[in-house]
Amino acid sequence: MPTVTMIGGGQLARMTHQAAIALGQRLRVLAERPDEPAAQVSPDVVLGSHTELADLRKAAIGSHALTFDHEHVPTEHLAALVTEGVNVQPPPSALVYAQDKLAMRTKLAELGLPVPAFAAVHGADDAVRFGAEHGWPIVLKAIRGGYDGRGVWMPADADAARTIAAEQLGRGVRLLAEVRVPLRRELSAMVARSPFGQAATWPVVQTVQRNGQCAVVIAPAPDLPEELAAAAETMALHLARELGVVGAMAVELFETHDGELLVNELAMRPHNSGHWGMDGARTGQFEQHLRAVLDYPLGDTSPLAPVTVMANILGAAETPAMSMDERLHHLFARMPDAKVHLYGKGERPDRKIGHVNVLGDEVAVVREKAERAAHWMSHAVWTDGWDPHK
Repeated sequence: MPTVTMIGGGQLARMTHQAAIALGQRLRVLAERPDEPAAQVSPDVVLGSHTELADLRKAAIGSHALTFDHEHVPTEHLAALVTEGVNVQPPPSALVYAQDKLAMRTKLAELGLPVPAFAAVHGADDAVRFGAEHGWPIVLKAIRGGYDGRGVWMPADADAARTIAAEQLGRGVRLLAEVRVPLRRELSAMVARSPFGQAATWPVVQTVQRNGQCAVVIAPAPDLPEELAAAAETMALHLARELGVVGAMAVELFETHDGELLVNELAMRPHNSGHWGMDGARTGQFEQHLRAVLDYPLGDTSPLAPVTVMANILGAAETPAMSMDERLHHLFARMPDAKVHLYGKGERPDRKIGHVNVLGDEVAVVREKAERAAHWMSHAVWTDGWDPHK
């Protein structure tokens, strides 16, 4: 059976390892430390850095496909691996559009897809000029490397824009300016595509952001008109084909108040907005990603319940005295239908340390249960005041 190498030892690689076990495959991970989430559970770990070509080569030896749990591998290293015969999926020619936000914006505009107005920022005056043209506030983004709200700034006026741009450019951070879109909500359309060209989508989901990071995912997105959902899935399929994506891809979308969709970001790997499918879909994103990079026929993505809500377990401001194991014990005693996924990570404020999936029939009921469960796992406090000892 095949060996797949995944670059990165985080929780996405850990959950991909779970899927690999079920498929009879072996997942090798390139991790920087032996205590990283995937390195804790995989028997095949290469310790090294994703920025070192020699480490990437070592991890690739004997593998049937090389893929990623993050987008930060230098494109030139991946191109070198391809010339040496390594099956890199997604290929670097596609991955660059998930690595470089300016390249992504430019390519999507060339394809005629809807994106917010944008411009490269080479100097502080460019940011000020963009704000004067499009109105304040604007959004400044690091072209490479930002995620979960990091690498994003929202200057409210010219002075703030000048200060931020000068400071970040002075640190060598390349910047992009975008209009700040008045939006109704954020959505995500996930697709998987194989080298053969087969593709499959999951239902479009709503993502709820707090402090710049995903907190809750509702699948499918409630009250989303069928034609808009179909347009989002079609857009994701079109993008995957045009960019030559292989594996899972998340297309993060803005839905405006007048019912338009704009592409926000791309992720060419399993993604937080797809975690609901581990328990809520016939084939989840981790299994589907492995199927895709190995060119297997893709699995059925049908949902298993009318509603699935995923709530991230985020580290509390102060770590509870109650152990994680005891919290899990209490949660299962009260909510035996909750599906909990823990990542083996230490607790610190706002760090993603796990997630909870809850399936059901009514959005409000299922969402409240999922968020109550996640808050309990983070804080050891029930949001409804329940006391198991009374």
